[in-house]
Amino acid sequence: MTHGGNQRRIAWLFPGQGAQHVGMGKDFASASPAAAEVFARADRTLGLPLARICFDGTPEELARTDIQQPAIFATSVAIWAAIQELGGLDGMPGAAAGLSLGEWTALHVAGALSFEDGLRLVRRRGELMQSAALATPSGMVSLVGADEATADALCRAAAEGAVLVPANFNCPGQIVISGERAACERAISLAEEFGCRALPLKVAGAFHSPLMAPAAEGLANALAQTHLAVPRLMVPTNVDGEYHVAPERVRESLRQQLVQPVRWQKSVERLAADGFDTFVEVGPGRVLTGLLRKINRQLRVVNVSAVADLDALSTASPASV
Repeated sequence: MTHGGNQRRIAWLFPGQGAQHVGMGKDFASASPAAAEVFARADRTLGLPLARICFDGTPEELARTDIQQPAIFATSVAIWAAIQELGGLDGMPGAAAGLSLGEWTALHVAGALSFEDGLRLVRRRGELMQSAALATPSGMVSLVGADEATADALCRAAAEGAVLVPANFNCPGQIVISGERAACERAISLAEEFGCRALPLKVAGAFHSPLMAPAAEGLANALAQTHLAVPRLMVPTNVDGEYHVAPERVRESLRQQLVQPVRWQKSVERLAADGFDTFVEVGPGRVLTGLLRKINRQLRVVNVSAVADLDALSTASPASV
């Protein structure tokens, strides 16, 4: 099937931490029995009122790392289930990708891990990351207008023996650095000298940095006890943009993801180079839609974060996989 005379290749995109908002997924649970069942399974699996927190909780509840991660995971999977049930896409997209936490959703959608295992693991991931964050006063800072060389140089200048490293390569002109609090504060004060603006982020700690090493070790132990399968879709890793090919690589890259920078721009560019020209962001918020447009304006992107967005999927179909 064709669209505008050309076959399209579609990739799912799934958001990470920070995409959450009160009410997320509620309209899908009302419109789609499949989505409602995902939330019910999440509540049963965790023994938590996760659906209530997503639908009617408080921003403070959703801000907790150990709640936020399974909440975004469950909401994204519920929206994906609603898309399958209610229609809108012809064929099965050939790739899935996610930003940080979203990589776990992508791997579930690709068949690499079950929903229940994924949910338990991302909750454990949140607990471990929270514990590591509490162990050392730390944070993250967004650099606007910086390239990788500038970010590296700023981190070296501001570190003064402390941990401070690039943590997220999101899109051209937007890099996040991560490290000990005093080093982050020095980076903010020095940013103008390096030709960029620095904005502190509201996060619990220095994610995707060496300060997360205890969390990575704990996560590796949990992953070692979890059954993983070869992904059925092409899923690029956050660590290097290469595709997951085997369960052991999945385990290792998910461990490394906690202490290495997230190379989101590279992941998107890899998919585009391999012929994917249409991207569907599935989950709460519109963060990835905005980043993708900054990475490559030639790529088509559709956001599905509310039931009303399902109509837009007709512009992405038909899919070629």
